[in-house]
Amino acid sequence: MSLTSVNFTRLEKAAVDNGFDLDRGRDGDDWLVFGSSHVSLQIWLAAVGEAQFAVAFSRSDVSDALAGMGHALPDPIPEGPVAALAANDLQELYRLVRRAFQFARSLPDEPLRAFLEKTAKLPRSTEAERLVVQRVGQDIFRDRLMDYWEGCCAITGLEVPELLRASHIKPWADCPTDSERLDVFNGILLAPHLDAAFDRGFISLADDGAVIVSPGLNIPARKILGLTASLRIQRLSVGHLKYLLWHRKYVFQR
Repeated sequence: MSLTSVNFTRLEKAAVDNGFDLDRGRDGDDWLVFGSSHVSLQIWLAAVGEAQFAVAFSRSDVSDALAGMGHALPDPIPEGPVAALAANDLQELYRLVRRAFQFARSLPDEPLRAFLEKTAKLPRSTEAERLVVQRVGQDIFRDRLMDYWEGCCAITGLEVPELLRASHIKPWADCPTDSERLDVFNGILLAPHLDAAFDRGFISLADDGAVIVSPGLNIPARKILGLTASLRIQRLSVGHLKYLLWHRKYVFQR
């Protein structure tokens, strides 16, 4: 590995630009360590040769979520991180660091922690006060879904944040705990028409991400909603599956 002054600047900028604003110094001669005042993740950055870079992570849930991005790192990593990935160029490095930050904000139980922190001192004695607390939770849930799905509809790829809906798979009212209500795996970011169809059970999702259309939705309606082609979500996680099973059993119109 090679940590020239140019690479030092590149790595530092990649960290700071993507949410890792706390300089933790060096780990040996080659690795720079960064934390964040916003998430509980620590990262290690290094240069590998002339144009490649390495990112190591302190959380296994984040490194698992990044599977499929970057490449295996052949070189040994420091003792602190649990896993590391190699990036072929600066652009890939930025994407890895940015996604690591987004996953660190959104994966369980980070949304719940943020909710408990923000609502700890809020009263809950009246219905109006309880609705305020619920709104705080829903705002956090939407914000974390925007992180997890990178601000895109999970099915169509629509990138207009103002139009996207944070769709619960298992509805808020049916969740027995705040942990379920705020679980990022209990939600999908959807375009408005798909959110409405999903909420009413006209569509659901198979475990492989394929969109299932209800027999109760006629052909003209399917055409208007764009449900005539094969549609699929590519980035479902194991964490989504129990909620999707619930949706197919209790919401989907068979």
